[in-house]
Amino acid sequence: MTTRDMTTIERVLGLKQFTGWHMLGVLVLFFGTIIGVNLTMAYFATSSWTGLVVKNSYVESQRFNTVTAEKRRQAELGWSADLTHEKGVFAVDLTDKDGNYIRDAIVLAKIGHPVQERDDQTVTLNAERGGRYAADVDLRPGLWDVDLTVTGPKGEIWTHSIRFLVKG
Repeated sequence: MTTRDMTTIERVLGLKQFTGWHMLGVLVLFFGTIIGVNLTMAYFATSSWTGLVVKNSYVESQRFNTVTAEKRRQAELGWSADLTHEKGVFAVDLTDKDGNYIRDAIVLAKIGHPVQERDDQTVTLNAERGGRYAADVDLRPGLWDVDLTVTGPKGEIWTHSIRFLVKG
């Protein structure tokens, strides 16, 4: 830079010369910004969903064979669920492997957001026509998970998880 360029910069910035106080200000602003962003991210990380799926993974791993056998038994039932959420009504249509409606079942639905537990709710769905089970559930627009637990007419238990989108 030439002397003339330095004079222009000094005039624009209103500086006679760059002192140690100026450098201290630059360092405080630089590191203050970094520390501020880190503290903000740490706050949001500790105040939102922990991501914890099971409390003790070792204990859960001991149940692996039992859980796998239960999932196979449920798969052999061949049941399926189609869900809808329209105008505040959450509904599930249950069918067996032959496409027949599953009637006289008890249907429990645990509904919640995938990444936080604030709006989680558990509802018992009431039997309607055919294999339709429904309840009034107010859900905000966004992504939701439902864990269905169905107790069939013969006492068989079937669980199923579905992720769905509620449009705004």
